[in-house]
Amino acid sequence: MSVPRVVVVMGVSGTGKSTVGELVAEALGVPYAEADAFHPEANIAKMSAGTPLDDADRAPWLDAIGAWAADRTARGLGGVVSCSALKRRYRDRLRAADPALFFLHLDGSRELVAERLAGRRGHFMPRALLDSQFADLEPLEPDERGAALTIDAEPRTLAARAVALLGAPPEGGPEAGGAESGDAT
Repeated sequence: MSVPRVVVVMGVSGTGKSTVGELVAEALGVPYAEADAFHPEANIAKMSAGTPLDDADRAPWLDAIGAWAADRTARGLGGVVSCSALKRRYRDRLRAADPALFFLHLDGSRELVAERLAGRRGHFMPRALLDSQFADLEPLEPDERGAALTIDAEPRTLAARAVALLGAPPEGGPEAGGAESGDAT
């Protein structure tokens, strides 16, 4: 990867955004940021109570993530951040801060994601909000820089596939495989 860029690992809760994001960041030698850390306490309380966030709740969160990404890009440092980025307008808001963003959509069936969430402990996002997330999900469109990967493999394999999509040589690890859908850059 000649010019570092910021990668947003997106998708509904339970697709492995944090795990895969950390592995991609490690492979690329760039920092990883967890989007949950950008949420104000009021958002976390709302989600913990089982109430979906609305666009007004998401605006400062998206702006904080966008500012982090823009700073990384401006300094030529790159980075990886996990962020649900479910709707096109949310991705547009992030791109307004940093037009060079690359979105990596981790995609899976509702059944598989629900199964994963059932085994997850200690996270504020309740399983009950999964239906609202799938209802909100707008997959990447052809004019958006990014790619989708089906979550049909172990996280290390998905990370290797992501690194291959980004055109960066992996720093060791498993061989990169094909992606569910091609690079939309």
